[in-house]
Amino acid sequence: MGFFDYLYIIVAILFAFMTFLIIKRNFESKFNEDGERKDLVEKEKRDRK
Repeated sequence: MGFFDYLYIIVAILFAFMTFLIIKRNFESKFNEDGERKDLVEKEKRDRK
């Protein structure tokens, strides 16, 4: 295997890792510390008023 074959494998692994991190952080940003969805908690607070 040549240099570019190894480079291609490294780039593919980095791409998969970065994609995983982006999806994970996007998912985590939708929940608060208690595990409740932020948008639903805010909606419930507005409905109570």
